[in-house]
Amino acid sequence: MSPRYTVRVAEDAVDREACFAVRKEVFVAEQGVAEDIEYDAYDAVAVHVLAVREDGLPLGTGRLLHGDAAAAKTGGDASVGSLGRLAVTRAARGLGVGAALVRAIEEAARARGLTAVDLHAQTQALGFYERLGYAAYGPEFPDAGIPHRAMRRSL
Repeated sequence: MSPRYTVRVAEDAVDREACFAVRKEVFVAEQGVAEDIEYDAYDAVAVHVLAVREDGLPLGTGRLLHGDAAAAKTGGDASVGSLGRLAVTRAARGLGVGAALVRAIEEAARARGLTAVDLHAQTQALGFYERLGYAAYGPEFPDAGIPHRAMRRSL
């Protein structure tokens, strides 16, 4: 039986630290992203979501940028949010945590009146996002030395 988990908007400093710990484990330790570029000024204004196992262990995280914070990533369209920093711990992969995080970010976007969500997907994750209704556009580009493609889903 798979462990039970919940996905929620990160409400306080403890939740945010759990989000950052998951990102450090996945992006910095596992994928080799430099820690000084993993965390940025957008973290202060983003809506962070957190997946937590029933015993309190953090399993995954992601964030939504909206308004001015998202403009550079969405072509300046104020009605489009930017999903980013989606990370699921190795132990939690295959349990549906990533999809649940994406849907929670989409709900947060809808609650803010957004009509679409953009993201920059690692090319190895394109199929995951396509299964969730996202469509790739534009050329491949490097981000932190990892190939990415822009994707969008209308809400």
